[in-house]
Amino acid sequence: MPVKIRLARKGRRKLAMYSIVAADSRAPRDGKFIEKLGSYNPNTSPSHIRLNTERALYWLSKGALPTDTARSILSKMGVLLKKHLQGGVAKKALTEEQAAQKFLDWKNSKTWNNCTFIEEEIQRSIEKKNQAAQEPSEEVNVAASAEEVATNAAPEAEASEPVETDSVKVPPQDDSSSEQTPEAE
Repeated sequence: MPVKIRLARKGRRKLAMYSIVAADSRAPRDGKFIEKLGSYNPNTSPSHIRLNTERALYWLSKGALPTDTARSILSKMGVLLKKHLQGGVAKKALTEEQAAQKFLDWKNSKTWNNCTFIEEEIQRSIEKKNQAAQEPSEEVNVAASAEEVATNAAPEAEASEPVETDSVKVPPQDDSSSEQTPEAE
């Protein structure tokens, strides 16, 4: 089965967006595909590209052929360079460390315009979750401060002033206000 990395059109008329997919070359353009690798939005200035570089590299290493537009996107994102460097490592012309350093030098020399690496997004979301787990939640701090106020308050102050709980005011409990309501009569 010959595999191609190509664009599949989505979006409405005159406002096209594309998915970058690995698909059987015999399948229709917007039809069945094997795996979605990313997205491409040419309507923004500059164009927005989102790509899973690891999966694109996997498909290239398995022999998938990119179309012309997909090739330029993969080149812009550095996938073709990474494949080239892996070939050098396989031929023992480079070590893995040298290849990684060359790729990082290339990546740092680029100015990225709305290009997103999915791996970096996943890493950022994991870091945010870890930060949220390390920081105690505000609800716990509010509950702890409410308990401190309740223990430090004088008993006569509680009887004379209304107490606020969850932004609902509760009137003070007086023993003298035990009159019957009109419903009970």
